[in-house]
Amino acid sequence: MDETNGKSPVSACAFTPGERSLPPEVEEELKRKVAAAEHPREMAVDVMYALQNHYGYFSDTALTHACDILGMTHVELEELATFYDYIYREPVGKYVIHVCDGVVCYLRHDDAFFRALCETLGVGLGETTADRLFTILPTACIGDCHKAPSMLINGVFYGPVTPEMVPGIIADLRKRAEEDIEVMCR
Repeated sequence: MDETNGKSPVSACAFTPGERSLPPEVEEELKRKVAAAEHPREMAVDVMYALQNHYGYFSDTALTHACDILGMTHVELEELATFYDYIYREPVGKYVIHVCDGVVCYLRHDDAFFRALCETLGVGLGETTADRLFTILPTACIGDCHKAPSMLINGVFYGPVTPEMVPGIIADLRKRAEEDIEVMCR
């Protein structure tokens, strides 16, 4: 396991299913950042990430807020949201597991790693566990080729990962969830 900075990533996002209102201070901060940009549209992905971290995913409510903040249409932002692997238009688990299925990782794992992950969690690729803790998403590349096969879980790289390592990684994350440690939503 390779944790990028030796620490678990922490943000202000506490995953809460369901919608909640956007605090005025968050909206004002996002509007300030957009207004300060040379080209406000260049802030679109940053605004989507901030709203996703607030809501737990980029919900329709978040999309509407983003449109208001950026002065863009629903269609324009929907196009961006569906283009990026790290913008989630559907609810995801507390831990989003991006499994690299790029060429280098694919050549080095012969599907055993994918199978072990899916079997350990009892779900397939693209699915979320019943307890809403884990979502497994295949990703074209996570940029960790030198440690293939690898995966990215809420901003932390793990690699090279063997099928035998998967149950321990998942058990550690389950323990963290029980301790209610905040995690990034992406």
